[in-house]
Amino acid sequence: MKTLKDVISLKFKTSESEGVIFHGEGQQGDYITLELKKAKLVLNLNLGSNQLGSIYGHTSVMTGSLLDDHHWHSIVIERHGRNINLTLDRHMQHFRTNGEFDYLDLDYEITFGGMPFSGKPSSNSRKNFKGCMESINYNGNNITDLAKRKKLEPSNVGNLSFSCVEPHTVPVFFNATSYLEVPGRPSQDLFSVSFLFRTWNPNGLLVFSNFADDLGNVEIDINEGKVSVHINVTQVKKNRIDISS
Repeated sequence: MKTLKDVISLKFKTSESEGVIFHGEGQQGDYITLELKKAKLVLNLNLGSNQLGSIYGHTSVMTGSLLDDHHWHSIVIERHGRNINLTLDRHMQHFRTNGEFDYLDLDYEITFGGMPFSGKPSSNSRKNFKGCMESINYNGNNITDLAKRKKLEPSNVGNLSFSCVEPHTVPVFFNATSYLEVPGRPSQDLFSVSFLFRTWNPNGLLVFSNFADDLGNVEIDINEGKVSVHINVTQVKKNRIDISS
């Protein structure tokens, strides 16, 4: 395919911060890759470079943040030559690609949800998308409908299900005065806790527990945007351990 104009749109939701949403490349060195990196949306595009190196076409644009929140997000990419409109959740960003070429020359398959292993270092380090997509439209073709009706050749690699599984995790929202208290486990030597959290606040107490028999306590908090762990043990000489990250 050699196109002067492209319109690509889809919706996605995921709880993963990394993953290839779609990818296409050609033997001339052209490529287009849309992916999540650190929960941000990254579009990499190259309409062509020359072998002398005087024309360098690679263009990379980043938009959005915290897109791994398991909510639906919509993407529209509109390209006319080197002019691109990238719209994420109705926020549009306009940019112009590097280089001097106007056509996107893709002569391999376009893949959604991942990319085939090409042997290139770039394909090895990228994760496949894990989550849900809907309303995938590529230049007027309803990809999700064609895939469901098995009208694409070749079609599915691996197991695709045409439904969206809701996550089993149940989030808890805390305001500044609320907290969750759970019973401890007496007569156990092990204290183990794990959790995911998200906050805009630079300071706050995450976890606190007193040890039994007045042996001390453990405290996990956010202090100026850093997570700190404080362990106080009353019966040893070095009675306080502080870890910050």
